[in-house]
Amino acid sequence: MTSLCSLWCWNLKQSALLGLCLLLLLSDLGRVAAQRSTGGRNVLRRNYTGKKPVVIQHLSQDAVSYYDHENGAKIIKSSHFELDYTLGRKITFFCMAQGNPRPTITWFKDGAELYQHRFFQVHESHIETDIIKSKMEIDPTTQMDAGYYECQADNIYAIDRRGFRTDYVMVNF
Repeated sequence: MTSLCSLWCWNLKQSALLGLCLLLLLSDLGRVAAQRSTGGRNVLRRNYTGKKPVVIQHLSQDAVSYYDHENGAKIIKSSHFELDYTLGRKITFFCMAQGNPRPTITWFKDGAELYQHRFFQVHESHIETDIIKSKMEIDPTTQMDAGYYECQADNIYAIDRRGFRTDYVMVNF
């Protein structure tokens, strides 16, 4: 009789745990479904790595005045986030930044700074006294050009970055 009671209690505990897990799972799925279907649009988006974007909270007033400075470098226009390219063709990215003094733009691939060479060129133009436009071209492209590119605009007050992911596509003739 004792083993029957303990078995019944064990089953009851397992059922309660299973019910609690199911309840938590359903509430989490409901939250995600609500986020995804807000206004008929997909609101919950993840970046390419599947991780949520990091939101940086400014811990001090000095950080706020640095990152949100009115004359700080800000990227105001840029290329689309993802680009598939055909091997042997040209790829082009652009960034337009504003700030006072006028920002400088630096290009990176997979975290390393890019320097001009025969197949990689950067063209810059000064639009106004406080705006610069930078266009980065790779021609012809190879498989090694796939990756994550960034343009970084910076001046004495702030830094701003935009990222672009590229991958090649094979064309069969």
